[in-house]
Amino acid sequence: MGKIVISENVSLDGVSEDPAGVEGFRLGGWFFETDRGEDGEGFTLDKTLATEALLLGRKSYEFFAATWPSRSGELAEKLNGLPKYVVSSTLEDPGWNNSTVVKGDVVDEVSKLKRELDGEIVVLGSSQLAQTLIEHDLVDELRLMIYPVVLGAGARLFGETSDKKPMRLVDTRTVGDGIAILTYEPVRDAARASGGASFHDKRAAALRQAGIRESA
Repeated sequence: MGKIVISENVSLDGVSEDPAGVEGFRLGGWFFETDRGEDGEGFTLDKTLATEALLLGRKSYEFFAATWPSRSGELAEKLNGLPKYVVSSTLEDPGWNNSTVVKGDVVDEVSKLKRELDGEIVVLGSSQLAQTLIEHDLVDELRLMIYPVVLGAGARLFGETSDKKPMRLVDTRTVGDGIAILTYEPVRDAARASGGASFHDKRAAALRQAGIRESA
């Protein structure tokens, strides 16, 4: 069974648009303005080596396909050799090796991929695809590399959802010049139901401690 992992670079205020500065966004390029350090580069390499496949939207796929084939090194070798699935209704002939075009209903096709593959299926960039997967509860891990900058404008990673999407923080670390890496897992319905009473008790205790009377 595959595990869908959304791995994103975002600003402190949640902007994910144009981190590399190639999309024409006036504030683009913020990814390169903070040093990730050896520990940040090592984290990226370790997570990439543990990846079994990439799942990408067309725009992100085309960016990576234009960037990585000409590069060398352990990271490039791994990315170039991975199976890659690009969600697109118009792309016919993907040029990056080991690439497969995913057509049809995204939810159905990604659910099928999860059943057929083992290991981590990582979504890089591809914010529209990421929002769809979050909305339909197909995400198993959310890995955010948060850069210490407030952009104040730009497309954000998270869009509107039909309901709340509770998450559980499972790992934190700081790398480079103040970049925070936060890893979350979704709280599924069964876990949410079993923990409901505990959450209510904790909330009531916190309100009492603050001297606030809980309303009925």
